[in-house]
Amino acid sequence: MNLEEMKRKYAYTLARVGLNVQKGQPVLVEACVEGAAFTPVFAEECYKLGASNVIVHYLDEANMKVAAKYRSAEDVKAVEDWEVLQNQKYLDEGACYVRLEGVNPALMADVPEDQANAVFAHVDAVRNIMRKASREKHCQWLIAMIPTQEWADWILPDIPAESRLEELWKLLLKLCYIDEENDVVKTWEEKKQRKAERGNKIDSYHFTKLHYTASNGTDLTIELTPDSKFGGFRGGAIPFSPNIPTEEICTTPEKFGTEGVVYATRPLLLGGKAIENFGFRFEKGKVVEVIAGEGKQMLEALVQMDENSGYLGECALVEYHSPISMSNRVYYTTLIDENASCHLALGRGLSSVQPKDSRYTFNDAVIHIDFMIGTEDMHITGTTEDGREVVIFDQGDFAI
Repeated sequence: MNLEEMKRKYAYTLARVGLNVQKGQPVLVEACVEGAAFTPVFAEECYKLGASNVIVHYLDEANMKVAAKYRSAEDVKAVEDWEVLQNQKYLDEGACYVRLEGVNPALMADVPEDQANAVFAHVDAVRNIMRKASREKHCQWLIAMIPTQEWADWILPDIPAESRLEELWKLLLKLCYIDEENDVVKTWEEKKQRKAERGNKIDSYHFTKLHYTASNGTDLTIELTPDSKFGGFRGGAIPFSPNIPTEEICTTPEKFGTEGVVYATRPLLLGGKAIENFGFRFEKGKVVEVIAGEGKQMLEALVQMDENSGYLGECALVEYHSPISMSNRVYYTTLIDENASCHLALGRGLSSVQPKDSRYTFNDAVIHIDFMIGTEDMHITGTTEDGREVVIFDQGDFAI
């Protein structure tokens, strides 16, 4: 394998399959500073597709960590005027946008939770500028990964140090269905069709609620609305794929309809700090208890970011025996780990369109934070409009 050629094919996949860059369109990029060597390759593939301008803003969390040590939490959280302007200008010109994320799970290990939370709050607030554009302007958007040495060292300790970064690239390419021979556009179109078919099948039952149980103590019921559809991502006029890689089918649940307790099964990275072994208890849709040891302060701050952050905005179905799960790695990034496991998201719903029946409500919030809940023995039962119970998941995988 010529890895440099495959990196370029990955860049093309992100630009063409992910963003579907249009001729004359600006591309707004948030890229981890540790992955700066890959960013020009991605930018060139965007220009080849006709992009009018590729604007790159680098995210330097190591520098933000230092700032959080010496500045007040409120100052760190604040979004400066220039940060708004440098993004909004291009979004107003019709830009699409992409986050090219890197991972360093050890970065904030020695930082107090309030400082790490301030970094997270700032980064998330800046990203909300782009999220607002995706909702209001229906622009294309994408989240994808750049392998970095820090990430490779963390998740591949069993591989010789000098080979880790290359092996991480090879692993990511495989998870993204990219090989030396395939037509990535065709591969991803076929994959998208298979997901839509499964989602449409789930929708055909007209489920009103889902009941999740697992041996780790999860016992959670989530209410769905008549407009909670799993049958494929619905974007704007330009087709695009917002996550690469992806295995999920997902929907927005009823805001006030979640009851019970759920436990996370993979780590959550907030502000560069990894939080493990946690859970939430819900009543009438809202988190009423954070169940955690280390990281509890950050999680409690998370569900209090605004009045709606403690409600769910997404429920997603992913088979336990999915390709990412079967790679037997924990990736310490939500983008990949969420596609190894059924997951939920606190905060903003996937859909900004409220159900027509005023009896139902989709959540809206300043955050949208996914956390993974899938297990090898997860059981999910759906209740139909006429009261029938149908097994959707059994032993971690789809049963219908």
